[in-house]
Amino acid sequence: MGILLSGSGLLGTLLGLRASAEGFSDITIGLIMAAFYFGYIVGSQWCPPLITRIGHIRTFTALSAAAAVVSLLHGMVIDPWFWGLLRLIHGICMIGLYMVIESWLNEQINHRRGQVFAVYMMVSLGALGAGQFLIIIYGADQLGSFAMVAMLFCLGLIPLALTRVHQPVLASITKMPLLELFKISHVGAWGALSSGLITGSFWGLSAVYALDIGLSDSEVASFIASTIIGGALLQWPIGSLSDRYDRRLVLFWVCIGAAAFALLMFIMSGRGGLWLSPIAVIYGGLSFALYALSVAQTHDRMSEGNTMAATQGLLLLNGIGATLGPLLIGALMYGLGTTSFPILLAVFLLLLASYTRYRIGADPAVPAAERTEFVPITRTSIEVLEMDPRAESESESESESGTESDMKA
Repeated sequence: MGILLSGSGLLGTLLGLRASAEGFSDITIGLIMAAFYFGYIVGSQWCPPLITRIGHIRTFTALSAAAAVVSLLHGMVIDPWFWGLLRLIHGICMIGLYMVIESWLNEQINHRRGQVFAVYMMVSLGALGAGQFLIIIYGADQLGSFAMVAMLFCLGLIPLALTRVHQPVLASITKMPLLELFKISHVGAWGALSSGLITGSFWGLSAVYALDIGLSDSEVASFIASTIIGGALLQWPIGSLSDRYDRRLVLFWVCIGAAAFALLMFIMSGRGGLWLSPIAVIYGGLSFALYALSVAQTHDRMSEGNTMAATQGLLLLNGIGATLGPLLIGALMYGLGTTSFPILLAVFLLLLASYTRYRIGADPAVPAAERTEFVPITRTSIEVLEMDPRAESESESESESGTESDMKA
C-alpha cells in the first residue's frame, strides 16, 4: 500500500501543478479534483460485488493496472473534461485497492490490532508525503512524471499478485441512515462532513495555491509533505487531550488553531516555502485530526453494536464533504483569486468551530467513564473499520454478552 500511495500522492500534486500550467481555471481544477472523491463514493458501492465475484487478487491486479493506465493518460491527453473522467475512474480504483488491502489485513490480525492499525496509518501518511518529492525528478510538464506514477502502481501489485495467503471475506456492516446519525451525534456528523470538505479542498487545490504564490515544484512538494507530516505527528497528542476533556471542546480549539494557522499561511504567502513549511506542519497536524476527533465523538455517543454502522456513515459523510470541498472552494477561488485559498479554509474551520461551540452549550458532555479511546485514523474504506481496535473491543463485548445469555439459558 505504501508503494501505491506514493504514486497516488504524486499524481494529486502533479495534476494540480500541470492544470495550473495549462491555464485551467480554479473552478475547473476544483471540478476535476472533486471527481476523484466522487469516485470514492461510487467505488464503495461497485467494488464489493466485484471483489466477491472475481476475488481479491484479480480485483487488485485489475484495479492497479487500470490506475496505471489512467495515470499515463493524464499526461498524454490534456483536456479538463477527460481529466475529470480519469479522476473519477482513479477514485474508484483507489477505494477498491483500499478494500482489498484492508480486508486482507483484517484476516491476518489476531493480536496487537492497535499496533498494526497504527503502523498501517503511519505507512499510509508517510507514503503520501514521500510521494510528493518524486515530482522533482522530471517536473510537472514532463510525461516522465506520469510514467513514474504508473510504474509505482505496477510495482505495488507485485507483492499481492505473488502471495499464497488465502483470500479473506469482505466485512459485512449494517448501514445506518444519515439522518439518524446526525440526531445521535450532531458534532460527529457535521465534523466528518466538514473535515472532508476541508481536507478534500487541501488535497485538490493546495498545489494550485502554492504555485500561484511563486513556489517552485520542489517547494510545492515540501509544502504539501509538511502538511502530511504534521497530520501524522500531532494526532496522538491531540487525541490524548480529547480522552481527558470534553472531546467537543478539543475539537473547537483544534478548529480555532487550524484557522489561525491558515490565516498565518495567507499572511506569509509572499515569504517563500522556507516560511510556509513550518506553518504547514502545524496546520496539517490540527486539520488532519478533525476526522479522527469526529469519529471518536460519535463512538462516545453510540450504543454497543452500532458503532461500526455509524462509522460507515461518517466515511460516507466525509466523502461527500471531500467531493463538495474542491467544487465550492474552487468556485470561490475563481471569484476571489487563488491566493484566497487559506482564508477560505479558515472560514470553513471557523464555521465548524462555531457550530461545535453551540452544541457544547446545547448538549451535556459524555462522562469520562463512558468515553471510548481516541484512535488516529484517516479516511480509507469501510474495511478499515474492522481493523480499528475499538471494533475489537466491541466484538469482545458482544461475545461476552452472548456467553452470558447462553449460560443463563
